[in-house]
Amino acid sequence: MDTVVFGAGSLGSLVGGLLARDHDVTLVARRDHAAAVTDAGLQITDAVDRHVFPDATTDGRNLEADLALVTVKAFDTPTAAETLATGSFEAVLSLQNGMGNEERLADHVDAPVLAGTATYGAVLREPGVVACTGLGKIVLGPRGGGRSTLADRVGRAFDGVGLETTVADDMPRRLWEKLAVNAGINPVTALADVDNGAVVESPTNETSRAATRETARVARACGVSLSDQEAIEAMERVATDTAANTSSMRQDRKRGRRTEIDAINGYVLERAADHGLAAPTNRTLTALVRSWERERGLR
Repeated sequence: MDTVVFGAGSLGSLVGGLLARDHDVTLVARRDHAAAVTDAGLQITDAVDRHVFPDATTDGRNLEADLALVTVKAFDTPTAAETLATGSFEAVLSLQNGMGNEERLADHVDAPVLAGTATYGAVLREPGVVACTGLGKIVLGPRGGGRSTLADRVGRAFDGVGLETTVADDMPRRLWEKLAVNAGINPVTALADVDNGAVVESPTNETSRAATRETARVARACGVSLSDQEAIEAMERVATDTAANTSSMRQDRKRGRRTEIDAINGYVLERAADHGLAAPTNRTLTALVRSWERERGLR
């Protein structure tokens, strides 16, 4: 399956690099990373040890492939969608944090858009080197739910290179569950500068559980069946399984980069307002992260 990875940073490089074992892959990446991969290939380290040689470019325009895998930050999705619209793809798969990405992609690209989640840990150590900091699972399927032969085909390709993959028919619920997990882990670990495992312990656990609980309440208001307990159990399970990992939002804070707060806790606030619900913990976390970004000229 020919694949273009649009936004080949940490996760995109890991997934794209693993696919490159058996498939033609093009990484659309930042200049220094693309140059390093072109010169010496992509080195995957830590939990996976592999050296592969995908193509790499900084220009995502006018590309053709069976699959476009989108792994850009949520705030870059509109630009990614406009760029991908210049190319030709049989399917587009979002493996991004936050909500609303699939809709933005579908507004521009002339191909079915699949939704996905990933729990693999990945860190771009340096240009040309990505570390798999934790094995996980990819779940993907049609963004509106149900089944599709395209989703099955992508799932088989991923499975075939060792990516543990489930093709699901309930992606709307799974996306909300992932949002609840991220809402409870990401801003807390970023603001407190702690590893993921800290959110299952006092004193951060109370804040993480409250944000997760509010997200589940909003999900139900949006017609998705996700109980408070199911959401909290998912959040704490992910935090425990990735206890030593650094969340993506904490990585962004440490590097002085804009975060995905708008597409995570900020999205919860928007949907809560649509339904007249209060989400005070998500409001506080959103305000604090946005204030940090504004102080550094990132917003």
